[in-house]
Amino acid sequence: MKNLIVIALAICLVSCGSSKTVRASKKVIKGNWSLSSVDYSKTGSYNVTLFNDTSKDCFINSTWEFIPNNNTGTYSITNSNCNTSTRHFVFTIQEVDEDTGLYDFLLKPTNDKNKSESNQGFRLKLTTLSDTQMQWQQTVNVDGSPFLINMNFIKL
Repeated sequence: MKNLIVIALAICLVSCGSSKTVRASKKVIKGNWSLSSVDYSKTGSYNVTLFNDTSKDCFINSTWEFIPNNNTGTYSITNSNCNTSTRHFVFTIQEVDEDTGLYDFLLKPTNDKNKSESNQGFRLKLTTLSDTQMQWQQTVNVDGSPFLINMNFIKL
């Protein structure tokens, strides 16, 4: 009977852990990245504030560090015309569809002690992840229709 309980507990722990694919993704995302470009699904001029922080122009060439062993990270705005302080966040990668390999990327801004002050987070699609490139897609509504924001990263 005792062995049966131990086996059931082990199965529970294994099934609750993240998938192999998510673990592999965390290994790839680990390290330093640069947000190289931001583009939209529709043409035109838009005033977009990313992550309730600052404009697209300020985010271009920002540097990002991902530390997957504790799901934390930082990003620094490098544009001298913007607030150049370092921002902190926690993140989670969730596999949405094992067949397609699509992921949700959850990002929650925090303070330097990794505590959320607003309890607000952002759900993005992790559409591309390789050893050198990553793309996030955020869908928002503009005038009642979907509007995609594509954030393109390169590994440093």
